[in-house]
Amino acid sequence: MAMTAAMRRLFPRLDRADRYPLPPREITETLLPPDQRGIATATVLAHFGYGAAAGAVFGLFPRRNGSGALYGAAVWSASYLGWIPAMHILKPATSHPSGRNLLMITAHLVWGTALDIGLRELDRSAQDIFAPGALKDRQRNGSRSSDQ
Repeated sequence: MAMTAAMRRLFPRLDRADRYPLPPREITETLLPPDQRGIATATVLAHFGYGAAAGAVFGLFPRRNGSGALYGAAVWSASYLGWIPAMHILKPATSHPSGRNLLMITAHLVWGTALDIGLRELDRSAQDIFAPGALKDRQRNGSRSSDQ
């Protein structure tokens, strides 16, 4: 969500000629049949799905402060300079307008940073609010408690 918010806020700052649909839409429309009615929803779902999958991979690596931003930059690079042009979906980022590249790199840095913060928060939660301890509110033996 943080990445999408960054993209939406940065998009109006692009030169007018560069304000055409951002790469997630271009990728989605290239890979899916041309049904314009649901393309915006498909783009959002694909974008969040890819982000969730890439975020799950990040969760497998040891983390240090700042590693989320580095991971975001690595995902941008591997995608826009790697597999996306290799699969002939989009031209490599070196052929995209510089303002659009800056927007997308910034959005990936935001995404990686938010991902890192979120995972650190989940790690902390596992140590305190979800840690082992006495369970006092659950029902016993599958029946409702009459203690009121």
